[in-house]
Amino acid sequence: MKILHLLRHAKSSWQQPELADVDRGLNDRGKRNCASMAREIAQAGYDFKHVYTSPAQRAQKTIELIAEHLTNDQTIEDLSWQTATALYTFDAEQLARFVESLDDAINEVMLVGHNPALTLFCNQLTNANIDNIPTCGYAQIKVNALSWQHIADAPALLMYFVTPKMLTAS
Repeated sequence: MKILHLLRHAKSSWQQPELADVDRGLNDRGKRNCASMAREIAQAGYDFKHVYTSPAQRAQKTIELIAEHLTNDQTIEDLSWQTATALYTFDAEQLARFVESLDDAINEVMLVGHNPALTLFCNQLTNANIDNIPTCGYAQIKVNALSWQHIADAPALLMYFVTPKMLTAS
C-alpha cells in the first residue's frame, strides 16, 4: 500500500510582476491559509517524513509555513523536505514519472507543487473528478500497490480532500 499526499502551493503574490515565476512568494491570504491547512493535514495523519517540493519560492514557503504551524508532536526541527526540480511542472505525466521513480522502501510521500498537474494527476489516479485543487488545497490518496512504478495501473482511492475555502465555510 502506498499513500500519496498532494499539496498545492498557497496563494502567491503578483505584487512584483518583474519577478520570474519561480521566484514569486506568497501573499497574505496564502500565509494565513497555511496555518489552517497545517491542522487539517496533521489530522489527516501525515508524518512529514518524505516531502518533496517544487523549487518555486511559493511552494517552498508553503511547506515551511505549514511545518511551523503543525499542532502534533513534531516541531519544525523534525521536518525536512527535498527540492525536486521535476515538481516545477504543470504536466501530470511529469509528476507521474517522478512518483514512479521513488524508492519502494518509502510507503508514504508528500508532493508540494502546481496546477494543473496536481489536479490532473489526482484525477488520473482516483477518477475523483475534482474540478480544481485550489491554492493550498490538499488531497490524500491511498494506492493499492507495492511499488511506486505500478501506481498508474493500481486501484486508488481519494481518502481526504480539503481546501482553505472548505474550512472557512464550516
